[in-house]
Amino acid sequence: MKAEGTRCLRITLVKSPIGYSQRQRRTLRTLGLRHLNDVVEWPDTPVVRGMVAKVSHLVQVEEVEREAA
Repeated sequence: MKAEGTRCLRITLVKSPIGYSQRQRRTLRTLGLRHLNDVVEWPDTPVVRGMVAKVSHLVQVEEVEREAA
């Protein structure tokens, strides 16, 4: 029997935020992205989806299934 996993978003910073607004840079920092090619995983929630939408031109997003511990 397979245990249910939780859905997460794997977010990778693929473009530099230099030249973009302070608000977008703060959004990236809040997500935990500081350097190019940084990768973070966040739960798939409406709040996180909203933040990703605001900086979608700077990040790459993958949906991943994380297994329950």
